Amino acid sequence: MPESLDRSRTPLLALITQEAIDRDYQVAASRTAATREPATRRAYHVAVVLVIGAFAMLVTVAGVQTSENADVDDASRATLIERLEARRATVRRLQEELAGLRTSNAAAESSLRSLGRRYAEVQTRRSRLGALTGFEPVTGAGVRVTLDNPPYAGPNEGLRDSDLALLVDGLWDAGAEAISINGQRLNARGGIRNVSEAIEVNGVGVAPPFTILAIGDRRTLASSFVETQAGLRFVALARQYGFEHSMDNVDDLHLPAAPGALQRLRSAEYAQIEPKGQGGEMP
Repeated sequence: MPESLDRSRTPLLALITQEAIDRDYQVAASRTAATREPATRRAYHVAVVLVIGAFAMLVTVAGVQTSENADVDDASRATLIERLEARRATVRRLQEELAGLRTSNAAAESSLRSLGRRYAEVQTRRSRLGALTGFEPVTGAGVRVTLDNPPYAGPNEGLRDSDLALLVDGLWDAGAEAISINGQRLNARGGIRNVSEAIEVNGVGVAPPFTILAIGDRRTLASSFVETQAGLRFVALARQYGFEHSMDNVDDLHLPAAPGALQRLRSAEYAQIEPKGQGGEMP
C-alpha cells in the first residue's frame, strides 16, 4: 500500500500540517459550492422566466397577427364573393343579350332568305323583260344575215331603212326573239330610219355591209322567214335591185343590250298609284 507507506514515512508535523490544509480546502470548496448553487438556481429561474415571457410575447403577437390576418381574410373573402356575384350577374346579362342577338340573327337570316328569293325572282323577271324589250344582252342559237348593196348600185339605188325594216319584220314574224343590226339591238324605243342618205339604228349611224343577228329556233327560222309576207316582199326587192344577201344558221349568237339612254321616258313620268277607298278602287 503506497499511500500507507507515504504516511508512515512523512514526518508527524508535516503530516498534521498537510491534513489541516486539506481540510481547509475541503471546507472552502464546500462553501464555494454552497454559495454558487443558489446563484445558479436564481439564474436558471430568471432564464426560465425570460423564456416564458418571450414565449408569451410571441404567442400574443402571433395571436394578434392571426386576428388581423383573419380580418383581412374575411374582408378579402367578402370582396371576392362580391366580385364573383358581379361577374355572374355580368355573365347572365351577356347570356341574355346573346340569346336576344341569336333570335334577332335568326329573324334577320330568315328575312334575308326571303329577300334573296324575292330578289332572285325579280332578277329573273327583269332579265326576261330585259330580253324581251332589248335592254338585256342575250345569247342563243339563230341565224346570221349578211346584206350589202349591189356592186353597180348608184347613189339612189342602195339599201334604205325600209329595206332593212322589211327584213327585220320578216324575222320577227318567223319567230325571232332578239335582233341586232351591226351591233345595235332593236327595241321598241329605237328604230330604223333614214337621215338624208345615211341609215340610223337607235340613233346610231350604220352603213353596209349589214350584219343582222336574230336569235330563235334555227331549225325553222330561215324556212319560216320566206313564208312571211314581209319576208316575201324583201326577197322580191333583193332580186329586183340585186341586193347581196345570205342567211346562215349559227349555234351561238351574242346580242348586246340596247343603249341605256333609250330607257329614259321623254314625255311620260313614273308615278305610283295608291288604292283609293276600302273597295280598292283605282283613281
